[in-house]
Amino acid sequence: MPKPVVAIVGRPNVGKSTIFNRIVGERIAIVEDMPGVTRDRLYSSAEWLNKDFNLIDTGGIEISDEPLLEQMREQAELAISEADVIIFIVNGREGITSADEEVAKILFRSKKPIVLGVNKIDNPEMRDQLYEFYSLGMGDPIAISGSHGLGIGDLLDGVCKHFPNDDDEDYDQDTIRISLIGRPNVGKSSLVNSLLGEERVIVSDIAGTTRDAIDTPFTKDGQDYVLIDTAGMRKRGKVYESTEKYSVLRALKAIERSDVVLVVLNAEEGIIEQDKKIAGYAHEAGRALVIVVNKWDTIEKDDKTMREFEQKIRDHFQYLSYAPILFLSAKTKQRLQHVLPTVKLVSENHSLRVPTNVLNDLVMDAVAMNPTPTDKGRRLKINYTTQVAVKPPTFVFFVNEPELMHFSYERFLENRLRDTFEFQGTPIKIIARKKND
Repeated sequence: MPKPVVAIVGRPNVGKSTIFNRIVGERIAIVEDMPGVTRDRLYSSAEWLNKDFNLIDTGGIEISDEPLLEQMREQAELAISEADVIIFIVNGREGITSADEEVAKILFRSKKPIVLGVNKIDNPEMRDQLYEFYSLGMGDPIAISGSHGLGIGDLLDGVCKHFPNDDDEDYDQDTIRISLIGRPNVGKSSLVNSLLGEERVIVSDIAGTTRDAIDTPFTKDGQDYVLIDTAGMRKRGKVYESTEKYSVLRALKAIERSDVVLVVLNAEEGIIEQDKKIAGYAHEAGRALVIVVNKWDTIEKDDKTMREFEQKIRDHFQYLSYAPILFLSAKTKQRLQHVLPTVKLVSENHSLRVPTNVLNDLVMDAVAMNPTPTDKGRRLKINYTTQVAVKPPTFVFFVNEPELMHFSYERFLENRLRDTFEFQGTPIKIIARKKND
């Protein structure tokens, strides 16, 4: 299930960015005592009481014909439409302004859950100023101070009450959910249409045609699938349309909802830095992964072309050495028949569970082949190994001293696991834990 999305909204200069930084625990947003400093949305992950969510900081909403303020208002409205819960921030020192009332009208139209935070209430003597804000009709106002960190917990308690239940799920657990990610115009929508055999998604040569994540359920050879087509992700700083910037968070949400991610590359353009960043989102999320090189029909080829391109991929995506690579053409349907069998294979590997006795026999053999490392006379000793999770397969190694588990030896153990079991297409997590923990 994707993380809930929370948007911080309000007129300019009420302290939204300070509160954003407080919640995420980092100074990500630019903070300056000048209206309009935050001109675009900022995204970050946050957590409160074991509940993870995505947080959006917005430029202030201000009703004006001035181009910059108009763009800020549009950005905020986009964030509002994306959010599951909205934090409405007002300035407790200044009281209700006409701009606050205009923002309230926009929020009412969204019909989203709203938590009202009255900022800059820096001491208890100022709490009487809360009563004025009941007239906004947003429920009980919560006194907070972004600069001092007061009341942030109460604010987040109010936000978390509106999160959906963790067990909400759209599809049966046997359904394989596939998302397609990549830069704009690499052919993701064409690939969806070709896999489905019909025109279910708009296809255009104009980069950025797909503005939303679209779910398309279908069944093939008795297996249920859901294809999640996503808007292309462009490099930050080169995304000019607000709707395209908006699509990045949606693509990340699609990855969170997926079992298998298809990273789509454009054979005509080759590999660029942004492709590696996009693939990194899926890898870090622990999803099963397949690299798809689309538009292969447009390339002049000889008997070495595919092998050379594959080597380039391995060189650029060294952290994805486990991912299978498919060369195909969504337009001509060349090699298209390999996609779903590969997806099914990596999905099964993503869910594979290794019996504990077999796992420990493997580790004993691996240690006999390559003894554990030593440091200053101390040798790493592996007492016991067990698999604690799937999607991705996660293994805990109980050892005498976790700091002795050097990354190179961890890589050796991962390779032994991959050599012995079918883990193609899925990342593996290895955790070293002290024996008594």
